[in-house]
Amino acid sequence: MKFGFVTSVALGRSCIEEIFRIGGKLDVLVTLQDEVARKKSGRVYLDDIAAKHKTDLLKCKNINDDDIHRQLEPYGLDWLLIIGWSQIAKSRILSLPRRGVLGMHPTLLPEGRGRASIPWAILKGLKETGVTLFKLDEGVDTGPIIFQERIPLAPDETATALYEKVNESHRSLIANVWPLLVADTVRLMPQDASKATCWEGRSPADGRITPAMGCEEAGRLVRAVTKPYPGAFVEHEGVRYIVWSGELRRGVECPHAVAHENGALTIRLSDGIFISREFEQLIPPASATP
Repeated sequence: MKFGFVTSVALGRSCIEEIFRIGGKLDVLVTLQDEVARKKSGRVYLDDIAAKHKTDLLKCKNINDDDIHRQLEPYGLDWLLIIGWSQIAKSRILSLPRRGVLGMHPTLLPEGRGRASIPWAILKGLKETGVTLFKLDEGVDTGPIIFQERIPLAPDETATALYEKVNESHRSLIANVWPLLVADTVRLMPQDASKATCWEGRSPADGRITPAMGCEEAGRLVRAVTKPYPGAFVEHEGVRYIVWSGELRRGVECPHAVAHENGALTIRLSDGIFISREFEQLIPPASATP
């Protein structure tokens, strides 16, 4: 069996590292061209891992480009894994490998199709989420499932902690499924479309804390969009404060909407206050979407 792997972010690189760690072989790696990668936040490079394992490395602007299709075709791939890639693979690339193209999604599909999976899991107050390995089709996260791994969520779960859990689940899931892929014994389970939910994309502007929010809502927002995401924020007197963490005090009143003193930021909410000692100041605030 011949395998290719497409990624440009840490979650995908973790899977590549795990495949090599368990003795697997990848025939070709694909990532973004360097000039494109430099403009994308959170992008990783594969040059070192490709050199270490003597694996061919191709670079492209778009996975659907004719040029990358021509370069991949001679490899005669059975499976192509696309994990951690923002571009949606179209029919031509989906039909290139003999067995198909595989992806991973950080929810328990069919729940949570779409974007911003980690923030939404926290914002929705879920008790568990997970990672799904599935075969890509021309829909968005709609293809048949191969394997899932569940992730329990703590009541005070943060995006930082959940991202790491998702990363570890990517590693363990690929390690469990890899022998089945090599032996060509994987089973495909169609998704139950009647149980599907779709989560919308989020932008940094969605991290705004408002005075109308209650403690529970504001607390979830801060935990959901903290690092590695852009963070929750509040604006006051020409300053934008990016809030990474803090504590809630219900029933406590504050005379000011926002107060910054003695190294602490206090934000008034509808039923209490939020106090943060881990925040950043931006002057002036961004005039457009942050």
